[in-house]
Amino acid sequence: MKRLTKRIVLFLLLIIIIFVAHTLISTGFFRSVQNNFEGTVLKEIPIPGAEDITINTLEGFALISSTNREIYPPVKEEKGALYFMDLKDKDFPVTNLTTSFNKPFAPHGISMIKKDSTSTIMAINHTPKGHSIEVFSMRDKNLIHKKTLKHPSLVSPNDIVLIDENRFYVTNDHKYTNGFGKVLEEYLGLSVSNVLYYDGENYIEVADGIAYANGINFDRKRSLLFVASPRAFLVKVYTRNDDGSLEFIENISCNTGVDNIEIDSEGNLWIGAHPNLLRFGSYAKREKETSPSEIIKIIYNGKNDYVIEQKYTNDGKTMSGSTVAAPYNDLILMGNVMDDHFLILKATK
Repeated sequence: MKRLTKRIVLFLLLIIIIFVAHTLISTGFFRSVQNNFEGTVLKEIPIPGAEDITINTLEGFALISSTNREIYPPVKEEKGALYFMDLKDKDFPVTNLTTSFNKPFAPHGISMIKKDSTSTIMAINHTPKGHSIEVFSMRDKNLIHKKTLKHPSLVSPNDIVLIDENRFYVTNDHKYTNGFGKVLEEYLGLSVSNVLYYDGENYIEVADGIAYANGINFDRKRSLLFVASPRAFLVKVYTRNDDGSLEFIENISCNTGVDNIEIDSEGNLWIGAHPNLLRFGSYAKREKETSPSEIIKIIYNGKNDYVIEQKYTNDGKTMSGSTVAAPYNDLILMGNVMDDHFLILKATK
């Protein structure tokens, strides 16, 4: 009996050791992050929690999603905003577009598409009463709220990408939003989150089996959808069918906790990332003062193959918890989750 008990204890101890080792290795805990960037910090923009940034390169402006988060994910009502930044003006002036929007607003992922002279903008919104997608129209700098979209399948929405003014894809970064299920999902890196497609009337699950589905973007030229899986250190690639359904093609291994995805005119992906997910988790809970930041560029070589370039790394003292890297000419707008500013970088290479 004693021998059996000893074997059971040793077995359980082995399981714990494997669990801890898996968690540490799969979250980048042992990775050393050095400060490296071939360029300069051109300007700090005093906008807090600029978690997502997208750019209209033809007209030269950026749209910025901002929330002054006390803790992430937010657990109480927080007042955020969408900002317009003029990139053609070297002073980079910003305008708060949502001063007249009186609903609780803590924007997360955003997407923008323009038809004629009007842009449609959608923003993931988190409030203590639940999640929603806020729909706006914008002409010049005038933003008008059109409607609020809610649905039970939006269990933990993170990011969104518009296909047209009415249709979009949205990621749920969790399947379990509380309790033991959430703990297992996060620490074991369970691949149980999903992507939904809204066809203008219905929400349809079009991809599942993803470890923390996060940033999402669509390459219209190649009809490819990209989904960031930071918990697996992957970008997942899908081809989009005419009916909105997706077919999985491949995983791009990134060796970092990929977050929001921006696509440049050549089809390359620019991604803000978290090299150490455990450190980021502690930072998001205000248990650590900093969290390292990284920017990677995934270069498409035209042969369904990708090359990854590391464009920026920092130990977190310049900016913590990078979530997005939006390129514009030789500039990179790098946003984050909880800092009181974001950075405009000027690359020399």
